[in-house]
Amino acid sequence: MAKIYPYYGATSVMDYVDNYLFDGIYLLLGEDGTVVDSLGFPILQYVYGQFWVNNHAHIITGKEGFSVEELYLFFSLTNIKSIVTGAVQQKVSQQNLKKVPAIIPSKDALSAFDELIQPIFSQIRNLRDENARLADLRDTLLPKLMSGELDVSDIDI
Repeated sequence: MAKIYPYYGATSVMDYVDNYLFDGIYLLLGEDGTVVDSLGFPILQYVYGQFWVNNHAHIITGKEGFSVEELYLFFSLTNIKSIVTGAVQQKVSQQNLKKVPAIIPSKDALSAFDELIQPIFSQIRNLRDENARLADLRDTLLPKLMSGELDVSDIDI
């Protein structure tokens, strides 16, 4: 079977696998290992589509009026260094994650803000997909150009 589905770890894509567990838009927040940057902000991954996640990342989705995108913005602006534990390996437990203080806006404010940011995040997803397609095209064509299998010397640009 083709390994086409991203396999995410705490901070990045680790590999590709032949099956997926999730299909949609999610926020991944590192659970152990590298969980915060040098300033104490969480390592986040805004992921979408079909994918698999290992046990080193919290999988977060929106509920009660919060979208994944709003949660992404909230966590990207929230220093969580105070909830990180572990002397040898950093860890953010679900219990400590629930202790992060937050001001909860009204449902109307959440909805209005979400209407503003959804087109931006849609464009982010579209541009990421286009970049991936262009990288695949480059990786397909470049070896053929380098080997001489494709000759473009007669193309007038």
